[in-house]
Parts: sequence; C-alpha cells; structure tokens
Amino acid sequence: MATTATPGSAPLVDLHGRSPWTILPALCLGFFMIMVDTTIVNVAIPTLVKDFDVSPTTVGWVNSAYLLTFSVLLLVTGRLGDMFGPRRVFVAGLVVFTLASAACGLSGSIEMLIAARALQGVGSALMTPQTMAMITRVFPPQQRGAALGIWGSVAGVATIAGPLLGGILIETAGWAWIFYVNIPVGVVALVLAFRWLPRLPRHARSMDGIGVLLSTTGMLLLVFGLQEGEAYAWGEVRWGVTIWEIVATGAVLLVAFALWQLRRGDDALLPMRLFAVRNFLLANVGGAAVSFAMIGIFFPLTLFLQEIVGLSPIRAALVSLPGSVISGVVAPFAGRLSDRISAKWVVAFGFGMLAVAVAWLGLWIDADASPWRLLAPMAVFGIGSGSVFSPLANLATAGLDHRTAGAGAGAFNTNRQIGGVIGSAAIIAMLTSRLGHTIPAAAVGASTALPEAYRQQFIDAFAHAGASFGGGTAGLTLPDGIPPDAVTAIRAAAQVAVGHGFATAVAQTLVLAVAVLLVGMVSALLMRGGGTHHLPAAGADQASEGAVAA
Repeated sequence: MATTATPGSAPLVDLHGRSPWTILPALCLGFFMIMVDTTIVNVAIPTLVKDFDVSPTTVGWVNSAYLLTFSVLLLVTGRLGDMFGPRRVFVAGLVVFTLASAACGLSGSIEMLIAARALQGVGSALMTPQTMAMITRVFPPQQRGAALGIWGSVAGVATIAGPLLGGILIETAGWAWIFYVNIPVGVVALVLAFRWLPRLPRHARSMDGIGVLLSTTGMLLLVFGLQEGEAYAWGEVRWGVTIWEIVATGAVLLVAFALWQLRRGDDALLPMRLFAVRNFLLANVGGAAVSFAMIGIFFPLTLFLQEIVGLSPIRAALVSLPGSVISGVVAPFAGRLSDRISAKWVVAFGFGMLAVAVAWLGLWIDADASPWRLLAPMAVFGIGSGSVFSPLANLATAGLDHRTAGAGAGAFNTNRQIGGVIGSAAIIAMLTSRLGHTIPAAAVGASTALPEAYRQQFIDAFAHAGASFGGGTAGLTLPDGIPPDAVTAIRAAAQVAVGHGFATAVAQTLVLAVAVLLVGMVSALLMRGGGTHHLPAAGADQASEGAVAA
C-alpha cells in the first residue's frame, strides 16, 4: 500500500494522495547503480588484462570511457530533464544503462567492452541530474534535506559495495557478472519508476545547439586531457598535439560557452543567473572540492595497501568499510539536521572532519605498521563525507524552480565530476613527482644496512626509480656472483626503500587533498546563513506560461 502524505508534509506536486517518499526507491536504485559502476571495474583490471590479452593502459579505457561520457553530457542531460520532464529522461537513462550493462557482460573483445561502457556512461548522465531535480521539485523544503540525506547515503554504501561486490563476483562467477548484476536491479528500478515517479510539468523551449556543441566539445577535451594526461606523460598524444594543448583548447571552448550562455539569458543550456546566487555558486565550489579529495585519495591509498602492504583487492576494500558504513548512517541524520539549522554549518563541520581524517591518514601511513590501524581515520572520513553530501546538495538546489531544477542539478553534478577528474589527475601527478624523490632518498637510508661494497650500487639502482616502482623488489636485477646472504640483505633493503619511500610520497601527496578540503570548508562558511527552510520554495511546480505535462 502506498504511503499517504500527512499534514505538513504535502508534496509540492499532486501525487494523488501519496507521500513524496514513494519516489525515493526508484531514484535511489538508479543512483546506486551509477555510483557502484564508477568503482566496480577497478578490481577487474588484472582479470581483463589476462582474458583479453591486452595492456593495462588499454583496459584503463574501460573506466575512462564510462567516466568521459558521464562527465561530458551532464549539462545537456540536466537541461533535457527541464524540457522533456525528469521522469521521462530518468526512465530513458535507466533503459540505456541496463541494456548497456548486458552488452558489457556479453562483450567478446575489449573494443566492444569499451564501447558498451561508454554507452553506460550515457545512461548514467541521463539519470543523475533527474534524481536531484525530482527530489527538489517534489519534496517540500522542510523535508528536502532528509530526502537528500537518504539519497546521499546511497553514495556511501555504493563506495564500498563496488570494490567488495566486484571482488566477490570476479572470484566466484567471472568478470561479466559485475555487469550482469545491474540487469535485475535495473528492471526493478524501471517497475518502481513507472509506478511511482510522477509526471512533472516541463518547460517548453528549444535546445541551445551552439551551447551543446561548445559545452560537450570543451568538456570532452578538458576531461580527456586531465584524465589521460599521465598515460601520455603530459606530452604528445598524436600528430604533434600535446596533452596541454588539448586541455587549453577545452578550457577556451568552455569560456566561449560561458560567454554564449550569458548572451542567451534564460534560454541558455545553463542559465548563468544561477551562479549569481551565492549559495549555488559556493555549493558548486564545495562539490568540486569534496570530489577532488575523495576520488583523489583512494588512488594512492589503494596502491599502498595492495602493492606495498600486499593486501588482496577485497581486504584492501575492507579498510574503507567503516568509513563507507558510517557515511551511509550519518548522511540521513545530516540531511535532517540541515532542515532544522543552517546547512552551511553541517557542511563546514563535514569538510573539517574530512580534512582531519586525510591529515590523520597522512600521518599514519607506514609500511611497517598494521594497515588495519587506518580504520580509525577512515571512520572519521565517513563522518565527514556523510555530513557533506546531502546538505551540500540541499544548499545547491534550494533556490531552483521547475524551469531550472534540471539545469542546476546538471551543473552541480558536472562540477562534482570535474572536481573528481582534476583531483585524480593532480594526485597522480603529485604522487609520481614525489616518488622520484622519496624512493631514492629512502634507498640512501636503507643502504646503511648493507655491506660497504654494495651501498653505492644499491643507491645508484634506485636513483631514478620514482614512478617505476614495482611494489617491492620487482625490477631490481642483481648480478651473478653475489653471496646468498648479501642477496637476502639487498632484497630486504630494497623492500624497505620502496615501502618507506612510497609511504612518504603518499603522506606528502595527501597534503594537497587537505588543502583542497579546507577550501571547501571556507566556501561553506562564506554561504548565507539561516536554515534552508527559510529560502523560497523554489521547487514548487505551479502552472506557468510555457509549462506542459511531461
């Protein structure tokens, strides 16, 4: 039986007596699949390399293709929700995503898998802005934070579910099942969507073709350059074109897009007047900052736990388990709290906890210590992430109406994705740079345990180790004729050099993430005070000129 709306909790649109909470199951299932598929493939990379007999760089495009189409299309798909109705666009995205998941599992070549993953990204881009837009347009302001809290808790659960579920399925059923598992979930979500998602008024307008061209091309070049820069050593890609030229061209096109949007006014793909609202502008800064840190830190942390400590993918994922569980528990409470007090204080607290947790991780990263002691800072990380996501989304959407809810949600999610892409690229670049200094320096210290005759050769062998570390003594070739006891000592010293050097590089790299999180905290503190429920009920779908049934 459907839940009925109670007095004081009436939805902003006519749900025929149902409670607004009935729309969440379909939206959360769709969002869960999207979030899981951003991480689940990572644990399958070694298996895919072996099964398709291709390089890790080629397999990397299985993830890159998904993230690329997902990031590039968010602005456009957000506006499509305003034009054609969020229910229709969400359902279309769900169908595309589910069919693409089946195609991924059936792929007989790496090229087919990459193409299917790109199609999955299109489905994700179609769905994501609609989840936020529908919550904004259906829930009254007094309940919106709680609803976004449940929506945000999905991200916390999905963060750990991806690696864990992926590891279990790969070890028991094969890599194809990390995609097949989406099919029954997608079917259930479709049934719920057709049954419970309302048809909201849509705003009739023509699509801004020039805006679409400028935004998608600019985003494609910018995201590709930042995402693949490391693979090309930040140099030439092909035909004399460099990564930096691609990034610069993308940035120029996005500036041109912004200027064109200013000229278009309210008919723009992204109405620039949205950024005149201080809280929307600063919420976008905060969204980019939290994605920068969250996506960025897991790369060096995962490498450290698997390559240096030697944990399996599943055991490495378990280090993040407390943080993800706590995030999922905290998010709904943080959402409710943001309905009662100024959401800016909840967000600022969350950013503060994230900064403390990442700084703590940097201090406790140690190749000689038990990795399980990192559970404590990861728990604090979970408190921080659970306190940031839903109140930040609440702040971003508080001033949007039915004409701009989709565009605003698209912009917010686009900035989050760009923040993650920049964070990943920046963290990888900084880690690579620091490894070039920390591993050789650690080798100098480790050489003191070796006989004098071997010290200088040992130091010279690590002089240019940097990013080419092998997770231990891999790549260290010893000449014939060295006594067995010396070989044992050299390999032990090499293990110490790589372990200590990598741990130091990770600690130094995490300083960047802490700095970005502090920027996010400052952006929260600069927001306007007052509870979000005091803001205009801009999500109300009232009859207006140009609005038609979706």
